[in-house]
Amino acid sequence: MNLSEHSYAVSLEWTGNRGTGTSGYRSYGRDHIVRADGLPDLAGTADPTFHGDRDRWNPEQLLLTALSQCHMLSYLHVAVKNGITVLAYNDDAEGTLRLNRDGSGEFTGVVLRPQVTVAAGNSTTTAEELHAEANRMCFIARSVNFPVLHKPEIITTG
Repeated sequence: MNLSEHSYAVSLEWTGNRGTGTSGYRSYGRDHIVRADGLPDLAGTADPTFHGDRDRWNPEQLLLTALSQCHMLSYLHVAVKNGITVLAYNDDAEGTLRLNRDGSGEFTGVVLRPQVTVAAGNSTTTAEELHAEANRMCFIARSVNFPVLHKPEIITTG
């Protein structure tokens, strides 16, 4: 096994054919199922603005989720390496998508707002500074072409 390369696989099945396929823009559903071996199915759709279902995940939410998850996991790693004991971690992430006249679009930026609780006696300055290192370590943040900013709040116990 090559430790420097990892592969990931998912399957996607469109379930939005309402009987006439894509005969018209409003004639088909955007629903789909994402599958990966050993995991529960993920119900996906388009953003409601683009005729998606509010009760399903859309790709934009999933990209934002991936960035938030990756940052948290990277942060927990660098915290351990730097002697910071994290007791709780929450994030309220937001992303901005710009639509273009031709119907395309792209994310222009993401802001993560992690709220991190560290054990008493830990340096809140170090805990805050580690977000920059976590961003450098995050595989997903390194893979996107827009800025991923951080506005952390550090809380100590006791």
